[in-house]
Amino acid sequence: MSAIAYADFLARRAQLGGDHGFEPGDLPSFLFEFQRDLVQWAIRKGRAGVFADCGLGKTPMELVWADRVHRHTGRPVLVTTPLAVAYQTETEAQKFGIEAAISRDGRPAGPITITNYDRLHLFERDDYAGVVCDESSAIKAFDGARRALVTDFMRKMPYRLLATATAAPNDYIELGTSSEALGELGYMDMLGRFFVNEQRNSATGRGYLGQRNAWRFKGHAEQPFWRWVASWARAMRRPSDYGFSDDGFVLPELIQREHVIKARRPPEGALFDVPAASLQEEREEARRTLNERCEASAAVLADVEHGIAWCQLNDEGDLLTRLIDGAVQVKGSDPVEAKEEALAAFSRGDIRVLVTKPSIAGWGLNWQHCGAMTFFPSHSYEQWYQAVRRCWRYGRVGPVTVDIVTTEGGARILANLQRKAAAADAMFDALVAHMRDATTIRRTTDYPHPVEVPAWAS
Repeated sequence: MSAIAYADFLARRAQLGGDHGFEPGDLPSFLFEFQRDLVQWAIRKGRAGVFADCGLGKTPMELVWADRVHRHTGRPVLVTTPLAVAYQTETEAQKFGIEAAISRDGRPAGPITITNYDRLHLFERDDYAGVVCDESSAIKAFDGARRALVTDFMRKMPYRLLATATAAPNDYIELGTSSEALGELGYMDMLGRFFVNEQRNSATGRGYLGQRNAWRFKGHAEQPFWRWVASWARAMRRPSDYGFSDDGFVLPELIQREHVIKARRPPEGALFDVPAASLQEEREEARRTLNERCEASAAVLADVEHGIAWCQLNDEGDLLTRLIDGAVQVKGSDPVEAKEEALAAFSRGDIRVLVTKPSIAGWGLNWQHCGAMTFFPSHSYEQWYQAVRRCWRYGRVGPVTVDIVTTEGGARILANLQRKAAAADAMFDALVAHMRDATTIRRTTDYPHPVEVPAWAS
């Protein structure tokens, strides 16, 4: 066997995904150079993941990808989005002259049909040639039935695109589920091929799948793993990650201020207050300081032109809405239509202060017009990141101020968030570096002697 043939044999055994797409042809001039490069790659792949940070233009990239799939197949393409992002996507399509419209009844509304995940059950998969999952990381936050619906809807779709800003590079389960949705390795196959689970059940000897931090790379599997991910996904935090200019893509100043609130009364049965030291105590302290924290948040947002009060509890949201002049609350129990209208109204600037939870409105929405928010922190780094990046994103003019309202016991939560932020930054930088290297790998090894490979292995 020649050296070239042997190199081809190794490539076939490397578990790198193949191409399922087509040549994109000329792409619109409104795309930036780095966006054009990503869209060309995704169209050629046919089934791809684009993990580009907030404000890098995932929406126009998704729309151009969907438009080219429609032109190639002559059939509609479905774009699915988080709550209220459908309206935003339709507006972007009109801005760029791409034919797209929202459907709320399950029927195709044109070459590109837009809906949100809440209505996906109304749609028939066979009506579409391709699907775009906008903010695909949000899928993991859905209940089991809806998550299964999204995964099943994509499974046999000829053309598929996953787009998100926060596919956590240290969350291997999420990367595995993204791979499975695109028709690559299933996440269990991925874990078995590249990872070892160090947490064992003493009774059964089995590892706990839910213990995400228990998985570590096998001996020499890290480089092959990232090379495999790079075969079906691209990650980017700034254009210069892949050698493009960062002109026009510089984040504004982010100002973070902490407000430590003391409880007016000690816990029941105690003579004085003691900072929370456990998760249960943190929750009790949050309940006990609800009035004080909401009053502090309301004072911060009293005079801002536009602001967001991020909360964690329904009682917090109810009180914040009463305390803040011009505030409108979006709750989980609100009808889908009411949520969409309120979020769209805030996007238009018709609402001064929005009160809601990161789990409801923390995905995909572009609120560059807003430069102030208050935040009641939890241990979820993803909620923190997504909430802040609704406003702190490319395209924002002027600084963004985040007022973190917490308690003395909340220091543990903040320390945990800081640790996760540092780990996420380091891992994302490593992810981009691995992908950048993987896209430039060339096989240059010469084999001085013929190599015979058994017929069964070829």
